[in-house]
Amino acid sequence: MKNFSIVILLAAVLMSFSSVFVVTEGQRAIVLLFSKVQKDSEDNAVVYAPGLHFKVPFFSQVRKLDARIQTLDGAPDRFVTSEKKDLIVDSFVKWRVNDFSSFYLRARGDKQYAETLLKQKVNNGLRTNFGSRTIREIVSGERSELMEEALVQASESAKELGIEVLDVRVKQINLPNEVSSSIYQRMRAERTAVAKEHRSEGQEKAETIRAEVDRRVTVMLADAERNARAVRGEGDATAAKVYADVYNKDPEFYSFVRSLEAYKRTFQNKGDVMVLSPDSEFFDYMKGAKGK
Repeated sequence: MKNFSIVILLAAVLMSFSSVFVVTEGQRAIVLLFSKVQKDSEDNAVVYAPGLHFKVPFFSQVRKLDARIQTLDGAPDRFVTSEKKDLIVDSFVKWRVNDFSSFYLRARGDKQYAETLLKQKVNNGLRTNFGSRTIREIVSGERSELMEEALVQASESAKELGIEVLDVRVKQINLPNEVSSSIYQRMRAERTAVAKEHRSEGQEKAETIRAEVDRRVTVMLADAERNARAVRGEGDATAAKVYADVYNKDPEFYSFVRSLEAYKRTFQNKGDVMVLSPDSEFFDYMKGAKGK
């Protein structure tokens, strides 16, 4: 009798433990009774909030699901625009479970599997939106509209998974490497052509400026030469007039002074040699000086 009581007690303890379950904060739970989701009188799945709950022991199983907001941030994907141009788009999705029964039945309660399905649905929406726009429209200001449309489409398609899509965001849009390279090459060629054009225009302007400066210098030199010749002519005329006046006053003295200047210039260096006849008029004043 004593052993039977102990067995009864252990069975009662075991049943009490198997009939109690705890749902922590940030989780929700559903109970499977004979592998079917437990439902209420209105045929809605019973979802257990955080706290202590009871279930039918042995015949029911508890499936705890994450009720927090999740972030799906996968690898960038390639999309095609209406111009048949490829774009590499990096996006992320904010989502959470709002129908735990559908989530368990459709996605097996597996977060990774659910995100794989959700990624496909979001990409389908993005592919449709990118395919209806040009690169200029996507980059120039329709990105917000594109994300709003993608959010609406993703929300509709994700309902069957028991998922609520909160936000769809495009983080970055890039061109594929091969397209970027060709665009950069074309841009470099265009900039090179513009640079050559600017350099040729600069050289043309420089040649024009140099020609104008050369013309002005030539004119200035010609004016200076003309003025110099005029001044020299005036000086020569004045000198000739002075010589003439002096010659008219005393021709003999003028001749003497000119001869002295000629002697000085002729015998300036000791190495100078001049061969003249002794009877030459060049030595008239020397002869006179020797005789005296």
